[in-house]
Amino acid sequence: MEADGNQPQVDLGNLLAYDPNYSFSSAPSSREELVKECLENGTWLVQAIADALFNLPSREDIDGPIVTLPKPTTRLPRAKHLPRPKPPTKWEEFAKKKGIKNRKRDKQQFDDQTGSWKRRYGYDRVNDDNDIPIIEAKMTDEPGQDPFAKRKEDRKSRVAKQERNRLHNLKEAAKAGALPSHVQLAARALPITGTKAAPQKMSKSDLGSVAGLAATSTASGGKFDKKLVGEKPEKHKGKYRKFLPTVEGTGMGSQERAQAQKVLDKLMSKNSHEVLNVNKAINMYNVKSEKKQRNKQGKSPSDNAGKLKAKGKPMKKSFKKGTSKQGKPT
Repeated sequence: MEADGNQPQVDLGNLLAYDPNYSFSSAPSSREELVKECLENGTWLVQAIADALFNLPSREDIDGPIVTLPKPTTRLPRAKHLPRPKPPTKWEEFAKKKGIKNRKRDKQQFDDQTGSWKRRYGYDRVNDDNDIPIIEAKMTDEPGQDPFAKRKEDRKSRVAKQERNRLHNLKEAAKAGALPSHVQLAARALPITGTKAAPQKMSKSDLGSVAGLAATSTASGGKFDKKLVGEKPEKHKGKYRKFLPTVEGTGMGSQERAQAQKVLDKLMSKNSHEVLNVNKAINMYNVKSEKKQRNKQGKSPSDNAGKLKAKGKPMKKSFKKGTSKQGKPT
């Protein structure tokens, strides 16, 4: 590849190099020729980046010379648009107006009821209603009113108020086009109550995917859930695992043999150094060859001459009837 004396444009900030004036002298006749041309051009550009890096001022380090890259000069395109700023909530506007700053609170707080440190929120939290055995009556309490039931009602009202505030914040975010990503899909089909934006029509595939996500969101993956009228089972997205047939047929032995050979080849190629111990195999071979050689030659008489026979235990003589201990007839 000839550069015709033109130097490529190098952007060290992005480690990028390109030749805007490059063009093929003639159309490549084959794919191999095209690949060769691209490799030559790429090698030339990488070499230009390396030359520019070594021309930068460097400082010595244990790992080698280190350079500081300059700022990028090429503006690369963005895949998606910049995220729109999220509108402030009512509390954020109020805090900004009053000059209230957020401060980080501890996760644990001292509980006066139990005399121990507990979590601020969640299970076994501080000042839990279940840990209060007695509630002191106040002058403003109505006679005959259950204080425990009142605390539960107040808690439910606080939760409902927080939900209303959350929906209001979502309405404001929908007007500004800055909805969170986890509610964008739901907002396409069912817009938030109170917004004037018309719902966008969803395709059949979108509806099917949303229905499938809702059906498989349970702990059992929708296996034991009651199906709706006309609801189709979710399509299997992954690949099914193929097993050999349990009944023998034509070519069954060759299929099993091919499958076993495939697994064996894979194991041997990955762990060949662990499967075969060369030293142990050589020692075993040497021992076997020596045994065979000894068996062929046979044992020589000199080998048995120097060996002593093991002495057995003396057998007791059995005395027959009609004989004495001296061996004379009676």
